[in-house]
Amino acid sequence: MRQDEKKRLRNRYYKKSTRTSISRLKEMTDPEEAQAFFPKVVSMIDKLAKKNQWHKNKAANVKGKLQKFVSSLSQ
Repeated sequence: MRQDEKKRLRNRYYKKSTRTSISRLKEMTDPEEAQAFFPKVVSMIDKLAKKNQWHKNKAANVKGKLQKFVSSLSQ
């Protein structure tokens, strides 16, 4: 039970920090800054999917939407 509590807190931290990073990316208006920050966010999403904290399809959908957003900034 103690280990479960530690894992739960750790999982909650990683999920929350990923959601925060995603919202920070969505708020960006500078294309170069968003382009530089995008790989870090994708890495965080991939780690959540790898550990089965997010479903792989959800991770793919979120990454696709973020990629579309970053691409639209540069146009």
